[in-house]
Amino acid sequence: MPFEIRKYKEPLTAGEVSFLVNKEAKERRQYYSVYRVLMAASFLVPFITSWYRAYEGAPNAFSYIRFFVTTGILLTIVSVATYASYRHFHHKLIMDLRERTKTIETNFITKKIFVATKNSYYFYTDSRTKISIEVSPEYFTAMKEGDEVSMEYTTHSKLYLGYF
Repeated sequence: MPFEIRKYKEPLTAGEVSFLVNKEAKERRQYYSVYRVLMAASFLVPFITSWYRAYEGAPNAFSYIRFFVTTGILLTIVSVATYASYRHFHHKLIMDLRERTKTIETNFITKKIFVATKNSYYFYTDSRTKISIEVSPEYFTAMKEGDEVSMEYTTHSKLYLGYF
């Protein structure tokens, strides 16, 4: 019998949508905060280097052209990097909110582990999305290696939602 991963999509519940909306708003604020700090650094770095050049006795240490060119280059780098990061990570979360679906994937348990230091129970699965999941003690004792477990995660951002 060849192994076949079974996946299908379902709509998100109201609680899951609320969780994703809160997560998206929090991440958007974080992107904005980081961008503001990096923009300020883009202006401060050329200013500090100008003072350093003046301290060293360089002629024309406070050059307007050098300041604005350096600031423009730094702002361009910061803007492109922030946009690329936003587009790669945050846009997937927005697509999940727009589509409002989750993926349910059925996998097999490959290993069961109890971590005594944390008093927690884990299943290792053959999933490519999430290798291990933390489970309840009751579920840990009820299931054995080779049994099927289903995991829920958001379709695009692969954010783990739970198991059953």
